Amino acid sequence: MTLDRAVLAFAGVMILLSLLLSQLHSGNWLWFTAFVGANLLQSSFTGFCPAAILFRKLGVRSGSAFS
Repeated sequence: MTLDRAVLAFAGVMILLSLLLSQLHSGNWLWFTAFVGANLLQSSFTGFCPAAILFRKLGVRSGSAFS
């Protein structure tokens, strides 16, 4: 798995998890969903992604987006 796919998979899991928690626990979990979406949006413009930095340190090989 490349870094690009790992970041997208991680973001998808976080969004689905926060949606599930908003239904089972509290609607305030939707703020976390908004945070993940805002982070995806800003990384598309700036190229800075904290998840990509973390995955790179864990040894995930680089893809084309986060090189």
